Parts: sequence; C-alpha cells; structure tokens
Amino acid sequence: MGAGKSTVGRTLAVHLGWTFLDSDQEIEQRTGADIPWIFEIEGEAGFRNREAHMIEELTHRDNVVLATGGGAIMREESRNYLSSRGFVVYLAATVREQVRRTGKDSKRPLLAGKDRKAVLTDLMAVRDPLYRDVSHVTLTTENRSAKKLAQLIEEAFSLWQKSLHRSAPDS
Repeated sequence: MGAGKSTVGRTLAVHLGWTFLDSDQEIEQRTGADIPWIFEIEGEAGFRNREAHMIEELTHRDNVVLATGGGAIMREESRNYLSSRGFVVYLAATVREQVRRTGKDSKRPLLAGKDRKAVLTDLMAVRDPLYRDVSHVTLTTENRSAKKLAQLIEEAFSLWQKSLHRSAPDS
C-alpha cells in the first residue's frame, strides 16, 4: 500500500507501448461503487472475491501492465494467476514511506480511523513474505522515481524473457 504501483505501472506501460490496467479501478468501473463502499457493504472477504475474479480475467490479456491492490497477494488463487501468467514485480516500500504516502489518503478502508503505522507494520509482516515468494523481481522504492523504477523493471523483464527463450525446448 502506497508503494507507487499505479504510478510506476502507468510509466512502464508508456515505455512498453502497452495498456495499463489497475484492478481496483476496473472493479470500481464495473460495479459503479468505490472500494471503501464495497468494503463497507461486503466486507474485506467480499471485496477480495471480486478482486480475485478481476485478476483472473485481467491476467488473460496480453501486453498489459497490471497494478493490483496491495492486498491482492493475500488470496492464493490471485498469487497463482499473477505468477503463472506474467512477470511479477514487488515494489517494496518501507513502512515509514507508506505512512508518508498514504497520510492524506482517505480512500484506504484498511487504514480508516486507525493508527496507520501500526496497521501498515502488521500488513507488512503478513504480506512481505507473500510478495517476495510470488515476485520475479523485488525493487525498493525509496529514493527512486517512477521513471527509474520503470526502467529497472523493463530491464529485468527483458532478461526474464531472454531466459524463457533460452530454456524453451527447440522445435
């Protein structure tokens, strides 16, 4: 949360000439409701169900840079869709950085009315190992611009693609 997934994703999509998609925005557009309202009415479990279905659908598309919500990693099926159908990047932000970046954001249901630092610390403890397990590359975001992160991702993606082609059996 607050790592810059959407900002970096948009920048990367422009570099690659691909389409940028954000799973949260797609859910909001299709339901006509914002994420906090969905959380309020359906709870986190209801939202995560919608999110898993959306990720399942979006990961079937080609030439897409997909930003997911920070909690998407909590569902095993979402982790499987992401890691088996694409190149997964973990933008690792420190809790301090996340607190700073989410400080004025009132649209984050997991942080609403709570001690942001405590919540983000707890979320990091649970989510960080899952992110690291599913990602093909982990990049720290501190002191790196969206442009620099997009460049690093593009380089890592290129190397990953080359390794796939080298390990593919000859036809």
